[in-house]
Amino acid sequence: MPDAHRHRPTLKQQNKAFKSRHSTKSEVKRNAKGRIVRQSPKASPNSPSAAQARLNRRNNAKQTQLKKRQSLVYATRIFSGVDGAPRIVAVIPLTPDIDPLGITAALAESLDLPPGETSQNGLLKMRADRFKTSLQFINVPYKQMYAAMDACKAADYVLFVLSPTVEVNTWGDTLLRILQAQGLPEVVSVVSPSSDIPQKERAGILKSLLSFMQYFVPSLPRVFDLHASADRLNALRALCEGKPTDVKWREGRTWVLSEKAEWEEGVLCVTGVVRGAALSPNRLMHLPNFGDFQISKIMSAPLPRHARSDESEMDIEPTLLAEPDSSSADSLVSSNDPDDMANEQTWPTEEEMKGSLTASEKNVVPDAKDGTTPRRVKRVPKGTSDYQAAWIFDDDEDEEGDEDGDKEGSEVDMEEEEMRDVPVIEDDNEMEMESRKSVAFEDLDMEVEEKELEKWRNRKREEEDDVAFPDEIDTPRDVSARVRFQRYRGLRSFRTSPWDPYENLPRDYARIFQFEDFKRTERSVRRRADEEVVSVEPGTKVTIYLRGVPQEAAQQDAQHPVVLFGLWQHEHKKTVLNFTVQRNTEYEGSVRSKDPLILCVGPRRLRTNPVYSQHTRGGGKGSNNVHKFERYLHHGVTCVATTYGPVVFGKQPCLLLRETSNSQAPELVAMGSFLNPDPTRVVAKRIILTGHPFKIHKKTATVRYMFFNPDDVKYFAPIQLHTKYGRSGHIRESLGTHGYFKAHFDGPMSQMDTVCMSLYKRIYPKWSELWKETSTGQVSDAMEE
Repeated sequence: MPDAHRHRPTLKQQNKAFKSRHSTKSEVKRNAKGRIVRQSPKASPNSPSAAQARLNRRNNAKQTQLKKRQSLVYATRIFSGVDGAPRIVAVIPLTPDIDPLGITAALAESLDLPPGETSQNGLLKMRADRFKTSLQFINVPYKQMYAAMDACKAADYVLFVLSPTVEVNTWGDTLLRILQAQGLPEVVSVVSPSSDIPQKERAGILKSLLSFMQYFVPSLPRVFDLHASADRLNALRALCEGKPTDVKWREGRTWVLSEKAEWEEGVLCVTGVVRGAALSPNRLMHLPNFGDFQISKIMSAPLPRHARSDESEMDIEPTLLAEPDSSSADSLVSSNDPDDMANEQTWPTEEEMKGSLTASEKNVVPDAKDGTTPRRVKRVPKGTSDYQAAWIFDDDEDEEGDEDGDKEGSEVDMEEEEMRDVPVIEDDNEMEMESRKSVAFEDLDMEVEEKELEKWRNRKREEEDDVAFPDEIDTPRDVSARVRFQRYRGLRSFRTSPWDPYENLPRDYARIFQFEDFKRTERSVRRRADEEVVSVEPGTKVTIYLRGVPQEAAQQDAQHPVVLFGLWQHEHKKTVLNFTVQRNTEYEGSVRSKDPLILCVGPRRLRTNPVYSQHTRGGGKGSNNVHKFERYLHHGVTCVATTYGPVVFGKQPCLLLRETSNSQAPELVAMGSFLNPDPTRVVAKRIILTGHPFKIHKKTATVRYMFFNPDDVKYFAPIQLHTKYGRSGHIRESLGTHGYFKAHFDGPMSQMDTVCMSLYKRIYPKWSELWKETSTGQVSDAMEE
C-alpha cells in the first residue's frame, strides 16, 4: 500500500534574535575565551570596562588614603614616643584682660595635672600622658607684637585667646593681620573662663567670636569655651592629637626653640630640639635682633626626666654630634669691598685734548664769503644724504604734507639717534619768509610775563588730570632746566628703548652680589642641603654653640625666648631684592617711596627705605627690563618694592611695618611676597614738563611755560613731545628770549590741549640695616650686619 499522502509543513517556528545591547555573563565568558581585556578607565559607564573603571577608582581612593595616613604618621613622628619632641604652642592673648598663665593652668586642670614647670626662658612644659605627648607653651604677654611674631614663627600651634566681655581693639586686629600675612601654623581659638556670663548668652557669644576669627582663619571649625570642662578637654585634645599645618616658608628650613641659653666669652650655648629640616654645622644661624652667626660645634643634650629609663643615666656626658668643615663652612662676609682705585678718574693728556679739538674743528661750518649766498646748518637724522636733506623743510605751517613722514621725522631721540649737521644753501625767497615770520612774534615785558605765568600755574587742576598724569612738575624759574634735569633722559619708547643697566651705577652696587642664574642656584642649594652628610636629624635635642654673639643675646626677658633659624647657603650675602607688595586696606596714611619702614621677611627684620615701581603684567621684564617708578604706594595696586638686603630663597612672605611712638604697636603698611633678586631691574622715575599752546595754526603751535630761556629749548629739542589729547610732535625752533618755541605735531592741535615732554631718571634704593629691638621694648639704632 502506497504511503499515505503527507502535507508539507507550512508553519515553521523561528524565534527572533535577542535584541538587548547587553550580553549575558555566559556570552561574555564565551567571547572572551579566557582572555582579559584591559579597557581605558575613561570609557563610558555603559561600556564593558565600567567594572574595570570602578575598580580603578577604588584602587586610587585606597592609595590616596594610604598616602594621607603615611604623611600624617611622618608629620607626627617627631612627637611620638617617650623621648618625642614637645609640641610648641604659642599662647597669644587678643585683649588686655587675659592672663596667658591662667589659660595654660586651665588646660592643665582638665587632665588633673600640675600647672607645669617654667624654664629659664619662660617656656611652660606640660606632659600629657593621656595623649602620649608633651606640650611646650610660649606665653606671650598682651601688646608684645614682635614677641608674638617670633613665637608664631617657631610654633606648631597658635592658641588665640579671646575674651567673652572685652572686644578686640585696633592692636589685636593689627596683630591678626600681621600674623595672617606672615603665615600661621595650625590655629586653635579659645575663650577665657568667666563665670559672669549667663549660660543662655554663651552660645551667642561663641558664635559671634567664631565669625570674627573665621575672617582671618577661614578653616577654623569652632571656638572652645574654657569655662566648660568638656571644651577644655577638647581644646587640649586638638593640641595633642592633631597634625600641625605646614607653613610654606618654613619648608626645608631648620629652627630651634631655646629651652636654655647661656653666654660665656662670646659663645652662646642654646639648648633645644631641632625642628623642620636637618641641622648642618656648615650653615649660618640667624638670631632675631642680632644677626647671623657661625656654629662652632653641636653637642648632644640630656633627655627630659620622663624619657630616661633610670636615674643612673642622668650623669651621661654630652657627645659631639657635628662640627663645621673649614673648607665648606659659610663665611660671615655679606658684602664686597669696593675697589676705588680701579675706578679712579684720570685726566686726559695734552695730545688727547689736541686730538679732540681737531675732531671738533672738522664739524665747524666755515663762514660764507662776501657776495655769496650764506649757508646755514640743518639737523637731520644720521645717514641722510645732502639730496635728501634738501627736501626736509623746517616749517610746515603752510603745507599739509605727508603725516606719516612728518611723524617719522619728528621721532628724534636725544639718547637713541645721532644727528649730523648738513649745510644747506638758502635762497633769497626763503630768507625773506623767515624774516617775515620772525617779525610776527613779539617778546612780552618781564612783568607781563610773570603775571601770565602766575595766572597759569595757579589755575585749579582737575582731579582726574592728577590721576591720569601724576608725574607733572613745573619747570623752575631760578635754575636752568638743562642743569636741573641733567640726569634725566628722553626715551622714544618706555617699553622697548634700550637702557644699559650697568651704566652710572652708585657705590652700593659695588658691594652687592649678583647671580648669573638665580633659579639654577636655588635648585643647587636645595639639592646640596638635602644631600648634606654631616647633619643632625630633626627631633634630636642638642646644644648649639654660636661664636661671636653679644652678651645681651642671652639676657632677653622671659616673654621673648631665643629662637634660632637656620639659613641656606648664600643667604647671608647682600643683593638687590624685589618684593611684590599690596597696601593694607586699613592703613590710611600716605606711603611714599624711600620712607623708612621695617621689612619683615622670613626670620629677618630689616630697616629699609624701599623704592616702589610698577609690577609688569605677568611679572615679566619686558624687552628692556625698565619699570616705572611710583612716588606713592596706592590702595588696590600691586607694586614692586626694591631694596638692598640678604639673599632670599623660596616664596617667602614679607611685611612692611611703620614705627610709631609705641614701639610694640607698629602699623601694618603693606604685605606681599618675595619676587626675585635682580640688580639689572631699572626703576625709572618719570617727570612730565608741561607747556601751554599759546598760538595754534593747524598742526603747528607756539608753546610757552615749558622752558624759560632759549638755551633750554635747544638742549631738549631732540626729545619727542606729546599732548594729553594724543598728539605727538617735536620742537622746531626757539622763539624770543623767554623760552617760547614752535612745535609741529602729527595732527591739528586744540587750544584746550596741553603739550608734555617726558623725561626719565634711574632711581636706586638706600642701603638696608638690621633692625634691633632692645629688651626694654624701645627701638634702638640699626646695627650694620
